[in-house]
Amino acid sequence: MEINLKQEDKFKYIEEGEGEVLLLLHGLFGALSNWKDVLNHFSPRYRVVIPLMPIFEMNILSLSVDGLANFIHDFVAYKKYEKVNLLGNSLGGHVGLVFIRKYPEKVNTLVLTGSSGLYESAFGASYPKKGDKAYLRERIQLTFYDPASTTDELVDEVYSTLQDKGKVLRILTMAKSAIRHNMRKELPGFKQPTCLIWGKQDTITPPEVAEEFHALLPNSELHFLDHCGHAPMMEKPADFNKIVDAFLSKHTAS
Repeated sequence: MEINLKQEDKFKYIEEGEGEVLLLLHGLFGALSNWKDVLNHFSPRYRVVIPLMPIFEMNILSLSVDGLANFIHDFVAYKKYEKVNLLGNSLGGHVGLVFIRKYPEKVNTLVLTGSSGLYESAFGASYPKKGDKAYLRERIQLTFYDPASTTDELVDEVYSTLQDKGKVLRILTMAKSAIRHNMRKELPGFKQPTCLIWGKQDTITPPEVAEEFHALLPNSELHFLDHCGHAPMMEKPADFNKIVDAFLSKHTAS
């Protein structure tokens, strides 16, 4: 399926399919293309929506996990979605958690994969700083179990981003916000059915982070994928989609 990026008002997004809304939230370095396999799998039965979060466009004084959650609220209101099923990876999962805390009535279910929100070292230390491409490749490979997943295109994209001082400042601002915004005390109050899907070899948000999410979220289930790092929907798309399918079949009409 060809990815068709739409733009309306201040929002850029992908929207494919009909049915209940499956809202996908990308990470700090995440591209919309990271969700390609999820989009292709679920769009025949769901309205799959992937908003581009304005990490590099938002007023830097408003740039935070909280600010991005407010942006997602504005987007959901603009699109007139009554309720959504949230799926977030890394920073996207964290933004989803804050969105639920602020607007719980807007969310039916939650899927988290490699999410921040608990593990203070998840950001900052693991993200590459400006350097040569060989160094960047080594740092980016920490995201994946299989080094082959670190493509030349991905390295070039991150390298280009880190040449822009303004973008580097924004990345650091978001990283610090994520570290400050720990959700540990708030998670026991969440009521949404939650599915946690984690790579066993995730070195950015290690498996014990998933275990803690599972212990804190009262209505959660936990799945580990072997030979998989921080982005299961990219490294193990078939297994990832099968788990999400089973979970959504229990909690949605689609």
